[in-house]
Amino acid sequence: MLVVGPNGAGKTNLLESLHVGTQGFSPRTRSDTNLIRFGREGARIALAGTRAGSPLELNVVLQAGAAKRASVNGARLQAAEQLRSEVATLVFTPDRLVVVKGGPAARRAYFDRALGRATPARAVLPSEYGAALAQRNASLRGVAAGFSSREALQPWTERVAEVGASLVEARREAIAAVEPAFAERAGELGLEDAALRYDAEPPTAEALEARLDRDLERGATGIGPHLDDVGILAGDRDLRAFGSQGEQRLAVLALLLAEGELITERRGFAPLLLLDDVLSELDPERRRILADRLRHFGQTLITSTSESALPAEPDQLVEVEPGEAGTVVR
Repeated sequence: MLVVGPNGAGKTNLLESLHVGTQGFSPRTRSDTNLIRFGREGARIALAGTRAGSPLELNVVLQAGAAKRASVNGARLQAAEQLRSEVATLVFTPDRLVVVKGGPAARRAYFDRALGRATPARAVLPSEYGAALAQRNASLRGVAAGFSSREALQPWTERVAEVGASLVEARREAIAAVEPAFAERAGELGLEDAALRYDAEPPTAEALEARLDRDLERGATGIGPHLDDVGILAGDRDLRAFGSQGEQRLAVLALLLAEGELITERRGFAPLLLLDDVLSELDPERRRILADRLRHFGQTLITSTSESALPAEPDQLVEVEPGEAGTVVR
């Protein structure tokens, strides 16, 4: 599907609503209030389609001052973010370049979400590790302040080591699984010798104990997967420091396409792919290559200011224009 319209017409709002409706959160803001139209008390997103040949109905309700509510085929979910375990959606927006050009936290967050999308059973590992880490850090501060003993810290040290080792192993597996397709898709788009690098070592209770004095002084755990990074490379070049913006853009696109293939293989259905303004900075040949690849991908929504930007006939063309009360879709 190609969505066209002038700048400011609401194309990105349409894309964002699809992301909220399938994932339970916005790719642009963590404030639910920002998702509700000015002057209104609430909003609702209702989507209907199929998944692996079976009917699928998704509903997300937002209310000012209250938690989001979501349901799948009429069954209420405990949290809207649980939609991620039901439907896989991948999104490209211009600010997604932070995955390559940003700091380690952005890459950790991306690959942890990718881990959950490809293997939903492991989606809880990052949050479990974060909870154990927070408890250990709080205990470190309690010991340093004289409110607790070092013995009370030991269970949290063991928990951080246990869950941290599981998280490192899961990340390694996910990165190794996506890397071959990432290199291939990047090569198709003109980014040669693309690779991913994750050299992290799992934390052990012994290593954590060995640096306990430093951790007590800092009030924080100084080793573990919360400090790891994933290198996104082209040959020997780390694209964060030595890649052009065009190369960084191609790397993010290749990551999304590769992850989509992994999700399709593991979960039996292709993810929804949302591409916002992805064509504007690609040359004609790369646009053609991307369009050819997307033909075999699954359901994809692309936004653009011009119908001619896509060098292929879309299966569906949607025109968006500003209206008196918001966006008009045709």
